[in-house]
Formats: sequence, structure tokens, C-alpha cells
Amino acid sequence: MINFSEILQNEDGLDPQNWQKHKEIAHQMIDDIFLYLSTVKDQPVWQKPPQNVKDNFNQPLPVDGEDIQSVYTEFLEYVLPYRTGNIHPRFFSWVHGSGTITGVLGDMLASAMNSNLAVGDHGAIYLEHNVLNWCKQIVGFPESSSGVLVSGASIANTTALIVARDVIVSEKRLLTDSNLIIYCSSETHNCINKTVKAIGLGTRNLRHIPVNESFEIDVPLLKEQIDEDKYHGYIPFCIIANAGTVNTGAIDPFFELHIICKKEKMWLHVDGAIGAVVKLVPEYHDKMSGMELADSIAFDLHKWLHINYEAGCIIIRDAGAHRQAFTQNADYLFKHQRGLATGPDSFSNYSLDLSKSFKSLKIWMNIKEHGINKYTKLIRQNIAQARFLEEEIDKNPSLQLLAPVSLNMVCYRYFSDELSEEQLNEINIEILMRMQERAIAAPSYTILNNRYAIRICINNHRTRVSDLIAVLEATEKIGNEIFIQ
Repeated sequence: MINFSEILQNEDGLDPQNWQKHKEIAHQMIDDIFLYLSTVKDQPVWQKPPQNVKDNFNQPLPVDGEDIQSVYTEFLEYVLPYRTGNIHPRFFSWVHGSGTITGVLGDMLASAMNSNLAVGDHGAIYLEHNVLNWCKQIVGFPESSSGVLVSGASIANTTALIVARDVIVSEKRLLTDSNLIIYCSSETHNCINKTVKAIGLGTRNLRHIPVNESFEIDVPLLKEQIDEDKYHGYIPFCIIANAGTVNTGAIDPFFELHIICKKEKMWLHVDGAIGAVVKLVPEYHDKMSGMELADSIAFDLHKWLHINYEAGCIIIRDAGAHRQAFTQNADYLFKHQRGLATGPDSFSNYSLDLSKSFKSLKIWMNIKEHGINKYTKLIRQNIAQARFLEEEIDKNPSLQLLAPVSLNMVCYRYFSDELSEEQLNEINIEILMRMQERAIAAPSYTILNNRYAIRICINNHRTRVSDLIAVLEATEKIGNEIFIQ
């Protein structure tokens, strides 16, 4: 039997018993992080967690608490040194932004407020609407469109395709969505495969269209596939265009795809996780033309805008359709005339989330501090660095470019005409692993036309030309080591 009287006589909480001690440790954390980030270029880009680190985290559930200083000391020893590496200037794996110190502070402040932005009338919600309006301006969407911040482009893509499906089902008065077909290129990110499963269509309803020599969707083949599907009784309902593919940075022809969608009464969605923000760069105006005509666009701010994880965004042109797809009535959520349950339309009416962190604060602080022109400059800088890398590879007979450089992705390999394709694949895999293990740099990899490519993704405001030269020198040196063996 619970003794409620005794419990209430000994009420407890989670605030520190000694606020001053926690304050001193908090100052230590800030000092340590400032030193850590300001000297990150002098640290290893990556190091493998040793066995004792892995063993340390086979801990049983703590029964009694321990001093916060000892908890922090354990973090410093077992976690911080073994980071992913994306804060380092020689991290070129995947498409991870490098973050900022302002983002760290923004996360700290947002965490202190501990706001849930899904509902209510409070300052954080108005700030988030401000950030969403900035996002619309970045990608060229109208102010009347709707948007919501999510964890990343995977959830943003899922959100968009839920809306697209519901719109088409409603407009065509369909009893089932089993015949709806989505089209994308063979270079589209694999999150789309997960999305079509998650929304109940299944990968059988997803058509991967081959790409041309520039790794862009082959428009004539796309048209042929649409005609064939219509002939067999399917309903083409959505085309997914890429604004920067994950393998090569290829940009699909938005305007051509828009014309097809208008003709066929289809939804045009843009997966702009990587490259939507290239819309900011005047030199890419023609290449990005038509993206602003899409029905929806997903993109990440934690990639090329360097916002600390997580920060994704979905913008949808038809705000009414967006709301219709997600709004649900509940007795505990209806709005009042006054009090906390007033304010703007709830973000929960535009996404799956009813628990929503204050992601927008770090975005707001970063853009306010640096201004959008600074971000445009940094995007240009990374593109210029990729072009430099392309030129250096072309000049070196021991290196071979494996794809055109569209944006910030450079795919290449160590090369010798004395080696077979199989041997070249094996040697380049070994080069990449040794480069990472020696903490020289952390490039990633992909397969292009059955050839293993070392993939340099320059998505880092800390990267300098000297870092790129070091990667190429290491590629040739390690390749020669292995070849001579």
C-alpha cells in the first residue's frame, strides 16, 4: 500500500542541491567546448573507439545517482574523443554539416526553455514562424505556402508525399491508393524507398528512372514509363526531382519536370536535402530554375547552412492541403479564446509530431548573426573548392575522375592502366580505409557504373584548399604503397 502522506512529507525534485557547484561545472563545459572547437583542426579527424570505450557502455541501469562532475569526466574520456568527425575541416564523408559555436549556444538556450512547439501561445512559436518564412524565401516559395521544421529531409520527404497522396486521392475520388505511381531517378536517396513503405504504397509503386551521363533523370525515359503505366491502368501521381543527388550532386531539370506534371496533373516534389540552398547562388540561377514551381520541397539546414543537428524543413505550396493531411480533432487540443491554448495554428496540424523541440532558435541565431550573404559566400566557396579538386585530379595521371562535378561532390579513384577494374576497386577501398585509420582525412565512397569511387563531399565551412591537397597526396601515396606491394 502506497503511503501518500509520507511521500508528500518528503517531496523531492531534480534541481541541483548546490546550484553554485553546477554553475562552475557548466562554465567548465563551456570553456572546454570553446577550446575543443577552436583547435579542432589540430585533432584527429576520426579515431576508432577502442574496446575499453565499448566495454564502458555495457553499464547496468544506475540505481543511485553520482556526482555531476564524475558524469562529465566520463563523457570527456569515453565520448568526446570518438566523434563522427564532421566538425573537422577534413571530414568529407556523407553530407554532414559542420555546425557552429552559435548553434551550440542556441541549443543550450532552447534546452533551458524546454519548449514544446507543437501547441500553445508562447514566444518560441512566433520565432519559428519567422524562421519558416526565411526558409520560404531561401527556396523561392510564396509566403502563402506552409512549412514545418522536422528532424531532417527523410521526415520532410515523408511529410510531403503524405500530402501529395491525399491530394491526388481526393481530387480523383479514388477508393484506394494501390495504383498510384511515384517516379524518381535511380540516383534518388534511399529514404524515398522507406517513405513509400511507410505511407503504405510500397516500393512496387516506385519507379526508378535511369539517369543520363550527367547522373540526372533521363526525361525521355521518364515520359515513356509514365505512358506505359497509364496504358496498364496505373495512376502516375508524383515526380520526385533531385536538387543535388547524394552520390554526385546532380541537379534534375526542374522546369522540364514541372511541364510534365502540369500536363499529367501530377505532384512535383523536390528532394533538396543537399542542394536546395544553391538557389541562393546567382551563378546557379539557370540550373535551379523551376525549383520554385514545385508543389513541395524538402531540405536540410544542418547540411550546407551548417546548423547543428537536427534541422530539416518541408515547405508545401498548398497550405490547406498540408493542414488537411494532418489535422485531427481532440478534446484536449481545441483552441480557446484566451490563455495558453490560443496563438497561431498548431504545428501539430502540419506534421506527425505532437512533441516538437525548439529547433528554430539555433537557426534564427545563426542567420541573424551571419546574414544570408555569408552563407551564399560559403556555398560558393565549397563549390570552388570542388572545382579546384576536379582540376587537380585531371592533371594527375594516377587519379581518375568518375563523375562530372555538379556541386560540391567529387568522385574519383586512384588509377593505373596496369590494374583491372576489380583490382582498382579493391585498392581504392583499401586507400579509403587507411586514410581514415591514419586520421589523414575522412572521405566517403560510392559505386558509379560498377566502379568504386572515393567520394569527397565538401560541405564544411572549416575546409581549406590545403586540406584538399592533403587528401589527394594521401590518395596517391597510399595507392602507390599498395600497388608496389
